[in-house]
Amino acid sequence: MERTLLVILAHPDDESFGLGGTLARYASEGVNVHLICATRGESGKITDPEIDPDTPKGPLREAELKASCEALGIHPPILLDYHDSGRLERSQDNNPQALMNADDLEVEKILLEHIADIRPDALITFDPHGIYGHIDHIKIQRASEAAFWSAGSVMQPAPKRLFYAVMGSKQMQMLKEARDTSTLSELDAGIYGVSDDSFACVMDVSAFADQKEASVRSHRSQVGPNSPLASFSKDNDMWQAMFSHEYLSLGGLRGSFPGMPVDDIFAGLD
Repeated sequence: MERTLLVILAHPDDESFGLGGTLARYASEGVNVHLICATRGESGKITDPEIDPDTPKGPLREAELKASCEALGIHPPILLDYHDSGRLERSQDNNPQALMNADDLEVEKILLEHIADIRPDALITFDPHGIYGHIDHIKIQRASEAAFWSAGSVMQPAPKRLFYAVMGSKQMQMLKEARDTSTLSELDAGIYGVSDDSFACVMDVSAFADQKEASVRSHRSQVGPNSPLASFSKDNDMWQAMFSHEYLSLGGLRGSFPGMPVDDIFAGLD
């Protein structure tokens, strides 16, 4: 039976870091893998000094996202046209087009239209903390979870499973200790990470490490020499944490689920 997977995220590169291996795996198995990206990441920093800092970021990051999807073998991205809300000094509080200022029910309605068109068997989005608390991650997570539950009223069959892309507490703590100036450095790994017994799926993605790396490197503006990832290499623990396994927790079900953890998001699905 042909399967369809829909991933709903916030920014270009979100699909690479936590899910790139999983998406490449399912694409290689013939699953229809679709990605909805809420913004074009306009507020991201350009970390490659060879890129003109005055380059319009929206078109640049959209092109990078399309290259990433091609590297993973998934369908071209669907963009929702909200603006990146940024964070810290780049926060777009006063931008009415920023995702942070969008009406929650409006976002849910837009997602429902795409879900009804794509008809996925399973959805993946962020966990309720948005991995590291980014407002756009939290905003699209809430809308995605709401759309999963309301989908049953607007389409049948509705998606059977909702998953959260998560980072384990141990993994997050290791990454914090490896780089004390990263996005994770000020976070409590016991809150923002999840315990091992919360994993519904543990995905060994080591066979897809090259594709995942190609996806990550597609986001040249974000992984340049001035980015935290510049020091990544295949012989360090940070690399192993990022490119060997990916983790999903359950966010919702229609029907049953095998004993956790499994290594296939479609395991036991009729």
